[in-house]
Amino acid sequence: MAPDAIRVTAEGTNEMIDKIPTLTGIHVRYTLRVGRGTARDKVDRALETHVSKCPTARSLRGAVEVTWAAEIEEEDLADA
Repeated sequence: MAPDAIRVTAEGTNEMIDKIPTLTGIHVRYTLRVGRGTARDKVDRALETHVSKCPTARSLRGAVEVTWAAEIEEEDLADA
């Protein structure tokens, strides 16, 4: 995938715990542009391993819930 074919936004959730603002969640949203005919099972499998393979998510495991969502846009390879 070309670098401009991937966009990511992240949003954090803070909660007051013992009167201290504490990061308790991160939601990651991917937007991916792939060529028509791309093996979607490979793309889906890569996305499903996000939390277990992401260094930040692994570092925060147990302290901060990391969730994700993805929007996949298919386009003709000539347009890519």
